[in-house]
Amino acid sequence: MNQNRKSTIIKEILYWKENRLLPEQYCNYLLALYTEGNRPVEKHKQRIASFKNRFPSVAIFLLIPIFIFVIYFTELSFILQMALGGVFIIAGLFAAYYFSRKGISFQVPLIVSALIFLLLSVEGASVLAPNHDGILYTICSANCLLWILIGWKLKLLYFKLSGIIGTAIIIISIFI
Repeated sequence: MNQNRKSTIIKEILYWKENRLLPEQYCNYLLALYTEGNRPVEKHKQRIASFKNRFPSVAIFLLIPIFIFVIYFTELSFILQMALGGVFIIAGLFAAYYFSRKGISFQVPLIVSALIFLLLSVEGASVLAPNHDGILYTICSANCLLWILIGWKLKLLYFKLSGIIGTAIIIISIFI
């Protein structure tokens, strides 16, 4: 087969693979067939794809410092702070759902949502029931239990471990 024709076919298969017009296995098979197994690895495109997959997670992770800034360094009312925290939690959960559908790692938005929920609930307990350590311990324990349940349901070991370690720290701090 003519080399020009072969390169055109290879470019077309790469286009199909990139835009998911054919399943990846089919494209890999066709590429192996037309390149006779000598297809060079495209590192530049892999780096761009890797960046495209990581950027949304990094952007979602930035919700944590933004939320901390809103709670501790602004003079917004308590209700507005809680509402904004709720919006951030919903955005994180929506991103986790969206990422899981797209095949992107959904763990970062889920972790961000869990941490913002912890901060939100601790801030709420501190404002609504100041100087009541029992309520704060209860809320933190409920968060740890929620993390254990999420870890068990989604089979995420780090959520289970975080919940167990958090519960252990709470128990130790109660008795010390």
